[in-house]
Amino acid sequence: MSRLSSRHLLGLEETSQEDIQLILNTAETFREVIDRTIKRVPTLRGITVVNLFYEPSTRTRISFELAEKRLSADIVNFSTSTSSVKKGESLRDTVQNIEAMKIDMVVVRHGSAGAPYFLTQCMDANIINGGDGSHEHPTQALLDMYTIRKKYKKLKGLRVVLVGDIKHSRVIRSNIWGLKTMGASVALCGPATLLPYDVEKFGCDVYTDVDEALDGADVVNIMRIQLERQQGGLFPSQREYANLFGITKERLKRLNRNYTIMHPGPMNRGVEITSEVADGKNSVILDQVTNGQAVRMAVLYLLSGRKGEEE
Repeated sequence: MSRLSSRHLLGLEETSQEDIQLILNTAETFREVIDRTIKRVPTLRGITVVNLFYEPSTRTRISFELAEKRLSADIVNFSTSTSSVKKGESLRDTVQNIEAMKIDMVVVRHGSAGAPYFLTQCMDANIINGGDGSHEHPTQALLDMYTIRKKYKKLKGLRVVLVGDIKHSRVIRSNIWGLKTMGASVALCGPATLLPYDVEKFGCDVYTDVDEALDGADVVNIMRIQLERQQGGLFPSQREYANLFGITKERLKRLNRNYTIMHPGPMNRGVEITSEVADGKNSVILDQVTNGQAVRMAVLYLLSGRKGEEE
């Protein structure tokens, strides 16, 4: 078995094409496991994984938990609401106490960008970034790429448009780095007030007109407005956002014939996407959820260093 070039998965900005390719290829094997009657393999038996979530999560947390269980890992779920964090304990003290219990891997979600990297400086465990602030969410982007590749059999040469809150979305950042590394053409679209001041650093086409952005696109990945990360007043109203940037059936006519609609969730139906589009025949939104388990199984497996047990 090949191994990833790093002991951790902190983001995709520095992740090589070879590592991304290895994760996506390995996920194919685990996708077959998910379709079996018995959805469990002994790959991570004896490995203890801590899910360290400092922010609310439904899809990502459940997806990681299922991935870990299907690999036969021992799981510890950490919740700030029932932990010593409520008593003022620091992140460093929390994780060092957890590591003293002889754990092997940590999946961390945190509101501060850079928290997963910080953990690598004070723990020996393998660290997987489950989302840090507005920085990155690498496994979401990997499952998005896996879903696209599964449909088109490639990533190189496809035109992918990322629509939404470009300024605050960690999913968009990871998608940009991963898709560009794999040879896709990436365009960004959102209100001018929701574009980073240094948006040109991404090296993508940038639009503030969604109709113009959608022309000739193969894939549209739609992101919600990150209200919890905004200062407020960045756009007049959700109704106006829906009129100007919402993906509707009428706007789909601008896409290439074999187009794909994606959304990482949670969806705000009627704001960034209509129900007609979300539930349409070209939507792969629920496929993304299923594929996320396979991708996270692949990441856990590859970082664990275990050999020959995925069959």
